[in-house]
Amino acid sequence: MSAIVWITGASSGLGRQAALEFARRGYRVAATARSEDRLQELAAEADGLLGDITAWPGDVTDEARMTAVIEAVERDLGPIGIAILNAGIYRPMTVDDFDPEALAQTFEVNVMGVARPLRPLLARMTARGAGRIYPTASLSGYIGLPMASAYGMSKAGLINMAEALHTELKPKGVHFGIIVPGFVETPLSAKNDFPMPFLMPVDKAARALADGVLDGRFEVAFPLPFVLIMKALRCLPYGLALPLIRRATRGRRQA
Repeated sequence: MSAIVWITGASSGLGRQAALEFARRGYRVAATARSEDRLQELAAEADGLLGDITAWPGDVTDEARMTAVIEAVERDLGPIGIAILNAGIYRPMTVDDFDPEALAQTFEVNVMGVARPLRPLLARMTARGAGRIYPTASLSGYIGLPMASAYGMSKAGLINMAEALHTELKPKGVHFGIIVPGFVETPLSAKNDFPMPFLMPVDKAARALADGVLDGRFEVAFPLPFVLIMKALRCLPYGLALPLIRRATRGRRQA
């Protein structure tokens, strides 16, 4: 078996498929989410693969629980070599239903749900001088999009944090990167009732994720055509970028 891969948000969507993808490649995967039943189903699905998946239930917003999970995984399986901090929520929010509480909840899960397991992870990985950490952001973190004022804000924060921590951790032997997917066929994207350009099947997205993480890239972003469009928009002056976004997203509405 290869290095231990720990994945949060592993009970559904991209996290679930990523767990299976790493197991197919021979890795031992420690899968974390709130639902133990779903994690056990995931572990059973990995039977017969080169690697395996074990269930480690917990809420990423509970730092004490995350610390306990990390300690137990490293005690029972070995040092975590790769951590994919993937747990997240998405609530479409328009101007008409702008809700500070929903924004706070999104921040709590998407940002603090990375920060809380990150503290015990950093302590262990920096002590060993080895390890890779990848939170999952989104292409919506590159520039603000309609209906994503809460979600995009949280993902932009993760991208900024990754840029800062990558530089700080490099001399300590720890690689800090960021996963930046576009639209992927998951329960989160199923909430959207508008066209989703370059929508990726979740298994293809998981392969792109695993390839990028194992290659040690800083930014694991996909699909490439959408990445290039979003990065180009980010580089344009706002006087050009924002009218283009308004035109491209005209007609969006919340389901």
